[in-house]
Amino acid sequence: MPGQEDQTRLERAQAIGLFRYMLIREAADPTLSRRQRGTLVRELAAMTHIDPDGRPVRITRWTLDRWIYEWRRAGFEALVPSPRQSRPRTPQEILDLAASLKRENPSRSAAQIRRIIGAQRGWAPDERTIQRMIVREGWTR
Repeated sequence: MPGQEDQTRLERAQAIGLFRYMLIREAADPTLSRRQRGTLVRELAAMTHIDPDGRPVRITRWTLDRWIYEWRRAGFEALVPSPRQSRPRTPQEILDLAASLKRENPSRSAAQIRRIIGAQRGWAPDERTIQRMIVREGWTR
């Protein structure tokens, strides 16, 4: 369901933005001197933090400084990672051909499908691309 996946990505990006803001909010105080801010940022960089996925992470002082700069420049939205803008690189007609070859003979492997497409078209996507399509479509054994 594409709408649900987009919503999940948006929520995760917002959580990352909140995590970044929580880390820098004290150090981003405009009343701090450069020396005070530097000390605070070094202390934050020396600590291990728990990211939104629950993993322990360490953030470099340069990253913290960049986040502070970005927050001052553009506010909270600058701390939220932008969504991926990638488009599939494999033409749909090639994926359709791979799907029809798999439906025609469900026991065909991705390597076999790749060889057939390569012989027919002179070019074929990577075997892993075909494997991902097979899994995505639920055609695994």
